[in-house]
Amino acid sequence: MESTQRENLGKNFTALTQTSSPSVPVSMHQFDPAKLHTLGADLRALRKSRGLTLSNLADQLGRSVGWLSQVERDMSDPSISDLRQIADAMDVPVSFLFGHASAPVEEQGYVVRAGARRPMGSSEEGLIEELLSPDLTDEFEVIHSTFQPGASLSAPNQRPTQEVGYVLSGKLDLTIAEHNFTVGPGDSFRLRGEVYDWGNPYEEAAVVIWVIAPPVY
Repeated sequence: MESTQRENLGKNFTALTQTSSPSVPVSMHQFDPAKLHTLGADLRALRKSRGLTLSNLADQLGRSVGWLSQVERDMSDPSISDLRQIADAMDVPVSFLFGHASAPVEEQGYVVRAGARRPMGSSEEGLIEELLSPDLTDEFEVIHSTFQPGASLSAPNQRPTQEVGYVLSGKLDLTIAEHNFTVGPGDSFRLRGEVYDWGNPYEEAAVVIWVIAPPVY
């Protein structure tokens, strides 16, 4: 979840906080599982989280705005090659885009089975992340993160989000706004747009559940 991949999130976060009701999120008024748990809905959420217009993404893919609009509205089925291009443009594993097909129709939008979590990110820094939310259409996302022994962030990061992490197992060293912490099982922590860093210099993997608003994937 590198900051260079989310450079336009601030604008989206401001718009979200201005348009959401203070008592009831907008999506709770509009929730329709038949419309929200589709591939097109997730592609639209991914595109918007990166501050891309239909035209921006269509140009990157070498496709027309009309075609991309139809894909996001589930009126056109992208080929495997198309999905690979989209995954590259969005910086997500292509397997993430196939996640909907693995869930029974009656569970889509409601339940994510343990063996059907969709992978997020590249795992290059020793961080393995999986989406626990059924899709990306809420004002937040829930992520299952595994920090491998010896893993660390390549450079301090910052993003315009509000986040809470809960440690299930292992230990993790955190730096938040120049304050250093070590958190372990049962501990929780919060990020509110501060510069942060993390590392796992320990022999055991650290497993953390994150709640992130707005979604950054």
